[in-house]
Amino acid sequence: MRHILAVLVENHSGVLTRVAGLFARRGYNIESLAVGPTEDPQISRMTIVVEGDADVIEQVTKQLNKLVDVIKISDVTEDAFVDRELVLIKVTAEPAVRGEIMQIVDIFRARIVDIGRTSLVIEGTGDEEKINALEQSLRPFGIKELVRTGKIAMVRGHKNKD
Repeated sequence: MRHILAVLVENHSGVLTRVAGLFARRGYNIESLAVGPTEDPQISRMTIVVEGDADVIEQVTKQLNKLVDVIKISDVTEDAFVDRELVLIKVTAEPAVRGEIMQIVDIFRARIVDIGRTSLVIEGTGDEEKINALEQSLRPFGIKELVRTGKIAMVRGHKNKD
């Protein structure tokens, strides 16, 4: 099962390396990892997506809690949450097909962020399924380059897990 862990950590150098190293040493693959500061500049939030059963997640959580820089860990997988990813896709776009590409971009509420002589760079945001569908819709035109952020997620409503 895929789990989404929200990990609050102290915001200073080396923390990401220690957290990622913990996963690597245990042989667990991180499917997605997004890190950024929170409303408190002293604290960063890591959203980590990892595949594993309850025992694996329990082990990972115990190991993460041993790291000095880790403040709090929440498995939000079973909670009602909002999640998003960002994708940038550079697609081959000769002038003859740009109109068709622009229609696809509009359908997905994405946007064109750069225009080249023979290419367009498209920015899309949404959940994983939407990003996958946008990518598949653009693939027939020829994807030159693609980059995705990891998943970020936030529990809906006012929920305090303390």
